[in-house]
Amino acid sequence: MALGPARGVAIGATAIQVFTKTPSQWREPVLEAGAVAAFRSGVRASGLRAVVSHDSYLINLASPDEALRARSIGAFVGELERCRALGIPWVVSHPGNYIDDRIAGLERNARAYAECLTRVPGDVGVLIEGTAGAGTALGSSFEELGALRDAMPASHRARVAFCLDTAHLHAAGYDVAAGLEAVWERFDRQVGLPLLKCLHLNDSKGAAGSHLDRHQWIGEGTIGPEPFRRIMRDPRLAAVIKIIETPKGDDAVRHDRRMLRRLRAYARGGRSNSSLLSTVGRA
Repeated sequence: MALGPARGVAIGATAIQVFTKTPSQWREPVLEAGAVAAFRSGVRASGLRAVVSHDSYLINLASPDEALRARSIGAFVGELERCRALGIPWVVSHPGNYIDDRIAGLERNARAYAECLTRVPGDVGVLIEGTAGAGTALGSSFEELGALRDAMPASHRARVAFCLDTAHLHAAGYDVAAGLEAVWERFDRQVGLPLLKCLHLNDSKGAAGSHLDRHQWIGEGTIGPEPFRRIMRDPRLAAVIKIIETPKGDDAVRHDRRMLRRLRAYARGGRSNSSLLSTVGRA
């Protein structure tokens, strides 16, 4: 986290996504005042236009296991509190795995989000991320994403919006490769395009509808370059934060710079988007 702003500058990004803790561990860090001040100062000095956080991969707010759900709520509350302290306005969050019953899991997930937002008042919001739909994961359909938000109290909905991942959409069966405009029309009809606040731009190693969440370099996977050109030139998406989570290979800085150059080249000839782009620590 502390190195995030400097790394964003090093690769030429104008937006970054960070982890505020180790995403594969439950241990909750204690943020010292000096670390908070240094992060906020680093962001100001960097010229970054947007910073978002991504929550822990261990969190499962839809679990039927009460102990795991309680632990997940505690961890998500901690994430919201850290982001409030650090001045990060959004936490990107994968919906949980329902395990037993989809409808019951969705209700548990929505109640848990609402509880966490109640426990951490303020402006920090949640961006529910669409998933690839593997196993019992919630959130692979627009209907389900919208239902999660709609199931929360009206007083909390202003703090809840969405993040979509091109690779996840492709894996979930949405025709990103050949029918992107229809995808946006469907999202707008079922959820509302103004609620799309963040995009993860990743190509895919998996086939359409495979539910395989395996990211590939932009334009080099089964989605191909054209949808990314359209995204980068779409004025409706100009204010949407854009993040890459593409493979790092043997040189993360080189490959991230390469992906940013490619996306910016796609934007030429159309209206370029405002917030580009950095990576979460994931291949």
